Amino acid sequence: MGGGRCGAVQPMGGAECAARRGGEMAAAAAAESGPRRVGFVGAGRMAEAIAQGLIQAGKVEARHVLASAPTDRNLCRFQALGCQTTHSNQEVLQNCSLVFFATKPHILPAVLVEVAPVVTAEHILVSVAAGVSLSTLEELLPPTARVLRVSPNLPCVVQEGATVMARGRHAGSGEAGLLRTLLEACGQCEEVPEAQVDVHTGLSGSGVAFVCAFSEALADGAMKMGMPAGLAHRIAAQTLLGTAKMLLQKGQHPAELRTDVCTPGGTTIYGLHALERGGLRAAAMSAVEAATCRARELSRK
Repeated sequence: MGGGRCGAVQPMGGAECAARRGGEMAAAAAAESGPRRVGFVGAGRMAEAIAQGLIQAGKVEARHVLASAPTDRNLCRFQALGCQTTHSNQEVLQNCSLVFFATKPHILPAVLVEVAPVVTAEHILVSVAAGVSLSTLEELLPPTARVLRVSPNLPCVVQEGATVMARGRHAGSGEAGLLRTLLEACGQCEEVPEAQVDVHTGLSGSGVAFVCAFSEALADGAMKMGMPAGLAHRIAAQTLLGTAKMLLQKGQHPAELRTDVCTPGGTTIYGLHALERGGLRAAAMSAVEAATCRARELSRK
């Protein structure tokens, strides 16, 4: 219900309380049930992707998700998932122990100042905002706030996302284990040093668009040779999906799989020669570098 209020917080289970104390055993116990309530401050596409992944995987019930945004424009998508919504950011903190901050990066500092008075020792606070450092988050929140930073990508919505996370000073292994278990419902999740978060943004966050551009180009090539557009796009996408699964499941280096496909004098080596002539490898490396540098620029602002 648009602009509705979330009901009273249910009592915390023993596993969740233990997770808040931060031990390894607590993380394992909490992973079984997950938090009873999950909040989202900001209801854009990435927040929706994470929420949908958690709900579809059965990690969190839709009725235990509360999202806030200034208007109903984005909240309607959360309502369609069966989640509760509000226009009050503080209400999310007052009703949810695990909260994702998924606002635009330039808006987040003001939002953190707004909610800081209602942050307690019970909260686990997770920033999804690109370019906002852990030190900035901790400066704007109470001194011992447990903060983590995550960098997901859009395929979380189909539970095939690639996410990395970094811990703040007061977030322990229990909080990290709980968050990893939840986010693995949306795909792959790995803990990294914060310095690698911006690189992940360039590789995987922006990489979704790079892969789409490549898929479109493959399909265009097939169309040029006479294949119907719809069929070409479906086969290109399936080719990317199948290749990715082989790389992940077999643990192969891409060069190994590429070599397996090539035969002397065959079609693939001729095609690869054309790609090398066009500078595909250098262009892809430059794209990741440019996106990473921009993420670092945003971090410094």
